[in-house]
Amino acid sequence: MNSIPEDVALQICDEIRRENHGKWYTFSRLQCWGCLKFSKGDLAKMCLGSEGGCNLVNKHYAQRSGMTD
Repeated sequence: MNSIPEDVALQICDEIRRENHGKWYTFSRLQCWGCLKFSKGDLAKMCLGSEGGCNLVNKHYAQRSGMTD
């Protein structure tokens, strides 16, 4: 899979966080919370900045692009 453009990845990340708002009990919400807390908003330290990117963003991007399993 080609890499996701940074602006698109950040937009999807924001959408995921908005979807998770108030759902403290989901894995997705906990992952986003930890990512933001420990990265302090630094993109290089966020899941997005890792070699494989964020699994949640990757999944949403694949669904949008019609590349689901």
